[in-house]
Amino acid sequence: MKREDRIAFARGEKEVDLLLTNAQLINVLSGTIEPRTIAIAKGTVVGFGEYPAKEVLDLKGRFLAPGFIDAHVHIESSMVGAGGYARAVLPHGVTTVVTDFHEIANVMGIKGIQLMRAGIGTIPLNLYVMLPSCVPATPLETAGAEIRAEDLKDLMKEEWVAGLGEMMNFPGVIHGDPEALKKIEMAQGKRVDGHAPGLSGKELIAYIAAGISSDHECTSREEAEEKLSLGMHIMIRQGSTAKNLEELIHIVNPLNARRCMFVTDDRHPADLIAQGGVDHCIRKAIRLGLDPIIAIQLATVNPACYFPLPGIGAIAPGYQADLVVLEDLREVRISQVFKAGRLVAEGGQVLPGVIDEKQVKAENTFHLPKISAEQFQLKALAGTAKVIETIPHQIITKKGVHTVKAEAGLAVADPEQDILKIAVVERHKGTGNIGLGFVKGFGLRHGAIASSVAHDSHNIVVVGANDADMAQAVQGIVEMHGGLLAVKGGKTLASLPLPIGGLMSDRSIEEVRNGLNRLQQTVKEMGCKLEEPFMALSFLALPVIPELKITDKGLVDVTRFKLVPLFGDA
Repeated sequence: MKREDRIAFARGEKEVDLLLTNAQLINVLSGTIEPRTIAIAKGTVVGFGEYPAKEVLDLKGRFLAPGFIDAHVHIESSMVGAGGYARAVLPHGVTTVVTDFHEIANVMGIKGIQLMRAGIGTIPLNLYVMLPSCVPATPLETAGAEIRAEDLKDLMKEEWVAGLGEMMNFPGVIHGDPEALKKIEMAQGKRVDGHAPGLSGKELIAYIAAGISSDHECTSREEAEEKLSLGMHIMIRQGSTAKNLEELIHIVNPLNARRCMFVTDDRHPADLIAQGGVDHCIRKAIRLGLDPIIAIQLATVNPACYFPLPGIGAIAPGYQADLVVLEDLREVRISQVFKAGRLVAEGGQVLPGVIDEKQVKAENTFHLPKISAEQFQLKALAGTAKVIETIPHQIITKKGVHTVKAEAGLAVADPEQDILKIAVVERHKGTGNIGLGFVKGFGLRHGAIASSVAHDSHNIVVVGANDADMAQAVQGIVEMHGGLLAVKGGKTLASLPLPIGGLMSDRSIEEVRNGLNRLQQTVKEMGCKLEEPFMALSFLALPVIPELKITDKGLVDVTRFKLVPLFGDA
């Protein structure tokens, strides 16, 4: 809209498109709730009060909030493309997302970012991108692509790019790695998000001094308070696996709240559909005692100011008319969602015709030879081995040392002790790499489960009670061109194909949810104790999250940032 037209609408000289009357406006700028009538023209809030209007909608005293913003999310973790993701989150009031496409970029490089951006113009969602900073995340794994600073230079100039995504290579930053610093320098004028789990003291200070603005990896109140006091913005995460809100919300007070915001990071289809995304964070924070207006600020004006996202995050003259109508403030019960002044969702559903999804063409991204059970055999080189110990509702792990079961000179899984074998099979370049280890906490009694969603390089990760089923599970993933699978006795019990990069489905998010529910029920019947076994599985291959992880190159001690031998305690 031309500036002159906006002024004319604001003065009441032109008829506006929509007048919302009898609203209880949640003013995130003043921190108050005000009875208001809101005038909207050409997708923009143009004034408050009485205006000549083409359409009048009486909100009957309901609350009106700005559209919610998810400040850090990987859309690929929803297992559907941008259109399917929008269909899930719009009814939950999310009208803006800041996403980092580093999942698909680790598989397909810059081409993956372009794939995810294709067709976004037809979707009523503000989509901003943080360019992936670490592809691959570390030199300790094999990814499908490598993205250097030079590859991002032109993209960084695009308006839809909000900055540089989570800088996971914190050791590289701290020790002055030229390529890491070049990427940070390239993002000057835009935000650089952080990723520094457990970093503290002078190393944290050095990381921040390099130009890192935020962190979403805090798991304790003490960690968040230190990072906040040193100038970082704290992204309070509540994902499907990493659930940090309950621990961190108590750091938020009226004096520091402006430097905090909500994020989901990685959220599975079932949680998106049933609980939502950022609205779930707001709801939970209020239940834990946070003032409702402050909670809504964490999901609206705070991230909008952080990036910044002009004209988004509040209801004020000149702002986009991205609005959420709430039946109840404390329960954040959403009745209607407007995007740019257009009603897009009502009663928990996206309205017909709102989303025009373009079908993403899938291509085979799996390049590896046939897998056999013998490739998963491990010679018992010692009586003890390092074991990855899972922690419920967290993506961090513990490093354990346990006695391992041996048969005929081979170290094998021991379901009785909940010690299973884990492997990561390289799938991008045909290297033949297979990293082998042990994991505790899954509880599987029989069979194997496998996934091509394995952050961040997305090789094939498999956990099993025997080598034959592990091989069968990996082969099944290859034949599907990606996905999730459960095998027992050489028979596939349940599967979910994800043919788009091995990460996403070409089906609806409801179909994906149903398939995932069937898989999780099957895995539960196999003895699994984890609430989200496939989400937990996907993070065991991420060598930037402490303490012990595994890649196609072997076992990684993340605290030392190096590959370590499986057997023994050194």
